[in-house]
Amino acid sequence: MATEAPESVTVRPHRARIICWIVAPVVLVVFLLITTGLHGKTGDGPGTFQRGDSIAMIGLGVLAALGVLMFTRPRAVADRDGIKVRNVFGSYEVTWDIVRSVTFGRGAPWLTLDLLDDDVLSVMAVQAADKDRAVRAARGIRALHAAHQESAKASTE
Repeated sequence: MATEAPESVTVRPHRARIICWIVAPVVLVVFLLITTGLHGKTGDGPGTFQRGDSIAMIGLGVLAALGVLMFTRPRAVADRDGIKVRNVFGSYEVTWDIVRSVTFGRGAPWLTLDLLDDDVLSVMAVQAADKDRAVRAARGIRALHAAHQESAKASTE
């Protein structure tokens, strides 16, 4: 009996991307407001907020906003050969031959791949916060994994 698996599954987090695209501009605006609010004398002491300090605060705001946008980076592309995963930091490509199971544990924030060497790889693109989207993605990835296992088993018989 053949497992019906999609040709490929491409997943990106949905809810986290929306939140990040809202938060990043807010962070930048907050840094800009701090910059304009601190222009001139900084308090009772002799220090003053100079033009260079303003530029540095704007630069920090841009870096902070970019840091928030890093959380929009996760992506997973699974096909019959394996899965390519890009997380917030780092990427990897895994063939189905070394994947023992595809799990989405109760209370887990995202999908994981349990490898034959007992290593566990996170797939941050499939996030529990995305609910039905995450369930569909997990089922599709599991079906691709199961289809590969079936074909590998059939070829050894």
